[in-house]
Amino acid sequence: MNLPLDVPTAIVQRRSIKTFKPDPIDPELLKTLVKLTVAAPSSFNIQDWRIILVQDPEQKAKLAEASWGQQQIVQAPVTFVFAADAKAGLGDLTPIYEKALALEAWNEGTINYFKKAIPEFHTALGEKAREYAVKDAIIAATHLVLAAESFGLSSCFMNGWIEDKVKAVIGAENEPDLAIAVLVPIGYAAESRRDPGRLPLETNVFVDRLGNPYSA
Repeated sequence: MNLPLDVPTAIVQRRSIKTFKPDPIDPELLKTLVKLTVAAPSSFNIQDWRIILVQDPEQKAKLAEASWGQQQIVQAPVTFVFAADAKAGLGDLTPIYEKALALEAWNEGTINYFKKAIPEFHTALGEKAREYAVKDAIIAATHLVLAAESFGLSSCFMNGWIEDKVKAVIGAENEPDLAIAVLVPIGYAAESRRDPGRLPLETNVFVDRLGNPYSA
């Protein structure tokens, strides 16, 4: 495995790639990507993403069909489907508490507080719980694409798909509390990285309030 790029270089270099080579990803490299992906932060550390690695050719074809026929899913050796569990904060979080306690990241007082605060918070969220879970999944997906870029792989955030059909492909058709956040094909680029440029900072970055443009 080659030495990875530093984070700033990976951020600047990364572009959305729509065509991929069929070259497989080394299993150890893929494992590294998964570990870096789930190192992402999440609300209360509940890790409410559910990540499905779609690699089987038949599964990839079905997923592409559920995504308006976009072929990057078929071409790339693996597509990460990021789903989000809107009810994760109401489930059994014992493994998270035990891990945090063993690592001395949280003490018993913190855990006892979270045992009460987390379900109360997620209950109060109501329908917004889905939005919060999707945000956490997107944060994890961002970790993935930057990690992939740093190791010479390419990626593409995909927001063009039909949720019910994607859920059927991954076996989640009977999971009403599971939302599809984003699809991310990962592989080796079959096209060059082209920089489409960015707007001047003062057009969409502001200080203290909207309308007060940031000037570097």
